[in-house]
Amino acid sequence: MDIRLANDHDLEEIILVDKEMIGSDRRKEEIKEAIGQNQCVLVFSDSELAGFLLYHTHFFECCFISLVMIKPSHQRKGYAKSLLKYMAEHSPTQKVFSSTNQSNIAMQQVFTASDFIKSGFVDNLDEGDPEIIYFTNGRNEE
Repeated sequence: MDIRLANDHDLEEIILVDKEMIGSDRRKEEIKEAIGQNQCVLVFSDSELAGFLLYHTHFFECCFISLVMIKPSHQRKGYAKSLLKYMAEHSPTQKVFSSTNQSNIAMQQVFTASDFIKSGFVDNLDEGDPEIIYFTNGRNEE
C-alpha cells in the first residue's frame, strides 16, 4: 500500500474512481483545485489507484477531511483507515476533523479504528440523517 499526494497527471484517474462511486464527474473542479493546492492524497494497491482523500483548512483554521473515496473492489481492506492515519500524521494543523452521516456505520467504524473520536453533530444537512463530526490530534504543529 503506497500513499502520496496527487499531481495533475492523476486527475483523470481520480475522476474515474469518483465517477464509479457517484455516477457523475460533478466534483471534477473540486478535485482539480485540491490537487493544485496539494490537498488530495492517493492510496494505491500495487500500482492501481485504490482511493483518494480531499481536505482543506477552512474549518476554523483546522484540517478538515472533506471526502474519502475508496473503489468498491478495495473497500474493507484498510485503505480508508490508512488515508486517515496518513492525514493525522501529515496534517498541516494540529487538529484534524472530518464527518459522516449517522447512517454510515462503516465509516463510523473506520473513524473509530483510526483513533478519531466523536466531537459533535450537525442536523439538517441530510433530512433525518445527522452528520457526526469526528476529531483527532494531528502530529504536526504549525
